[in-house]
Amino acid sequence: MRKASRLFEIIQILRLAKTPVTAAEMAARMEVTVRSIYRDIAALQAMRVPIEGERGIGYILRPGFDLPPLMFTVEETEAVVLGMALIERTGDTDLKRASERVVAKIAAAVPAPLREALASRALHAWGAITPVPEGINFGIVRRAIRDEEKLSLDYRDQQNNPTSRIVWPLALIYYLETAVIVGWCELRQAIRNFRIDRMESCILTGDHFRKEGDRLRSIWISGWQINQGDPVSSVPH
Repeated sequence: MRKASRLFEIIQILRLAKTPVTAAEMAARMEVTVRSIYRDIAALQAMRVPIEGERGIGYILRPGFDLPPLMFTVEETEAVVLGMALIERTGDTDLKRASERVVAKIAAAVPAPLREALASRALHAWGAITPVPEGINFGIVRRAIRDEEKLSLDYRDQQNNPTSRIVWPLALIYYLETAVIVGWCELRQAIRNFRIDRMESCILTGDHFRKEGDRLRSIWISGWQINQGDPVSSVPH
């Protein structure tokens, strides 16, 4: 986690806390060392953020410090709540934890009436939760899409035949039963869909396809727009 993100996260944790929070608790939550938290708190105090406390006891944020409120309507707030609830059903554990942090950050920044709407938990997404795939890390897939890095897949096709592919990942689609990587397949020299639940391994290669992602996604989107708006014309092969 970058330092700027940590500083913001520390402020959010202390704003929401009802009792002092120790450096160890914050370090565990952010997956950094306690020493890093001590340095970050010292940096915030140097910037005149009113944090009080001491090592081993805990820290609080003195009342009166606030960030500019986010200006959401009630409907926009409800859209965020429902969107976060839907993420919980994807089987992507990293995104699920991230969605919980998103709701907490928004709750800390919006005015009181909207904070109550977030806390009410009146909107829910129901249905089966997609199983977490064994040996496949959604975070790696999302990182590869962002960084335009090729993936090496050990995969079983529709006939259950094993195959190895080098794929340029373009998109990740979450279905109720599984998730699908859309990517340019070097073997087939075409855009193909790969079901997460048919993968035996999925690793980063260190090779990139920089500045090709947007162009290939445009080709993919053009294809499914013609095909009645279905992003995967034959659910996934």
